Amino acid sequence: MSGTVGGESRPTRTEDPCRAREVLGIVGDKWSLLIVRNLSQGPRRFTELKRAVDGISQRMLTVTLRDLERDGILTRTVRNVMPPHVSYELTPMGRTLREATAPLLEWSITHLTHIDAARAAYDTRPDTSPA
Repeated sequence: MSGTVGGESRPTRTEDPCRAREVLGIVGDKWSLLIVRNLSQGPRRFTELKRAVDGISQRMLTVTLRDLERDGILTRTVRNVMPPHVSYELTPMGRTLREATAPLLEWSITHLTHIDAARAAYDTRPDTSPA
C-alpha cells in the first residue's frame, strides 16, 4: 500500500497509531470481551457460549465469533460427526488479549454496585443542565 504526500508516493505505515482504533473496537465491544473471558477457561461450543454470555442473541454471538476468528483472536474447529461438533478456542494472541483485558473486567465487576448507585443518584436528581 502506498499514499501520496506532496505529489510523492510513500509507503503507508501499517504501524500507524490511528489504526489502534480498530483494535480498540474489539476491546471496547462488550460481547467480544465476555466471549474471550469465557474461552480463557478452554474450548467451548456455541451453545455453551450462548448460555454463558447473558443477554447475547444467537445472531450477535455468531457475528462476534466470526469477527474474532477473522482478527485471529480465536479458532473455530469443526469435527465431522453427526451432528457436526463446532468448538471455539483462543489463539495465543487471544490469550494475550485476555491477559490485557482481565483487569478491566475485574474492575467492572468490583465497581458495578458503585456505578449502579451513581446512576440511580444521577437519574433522580433535578435537571441541572445549562439553559
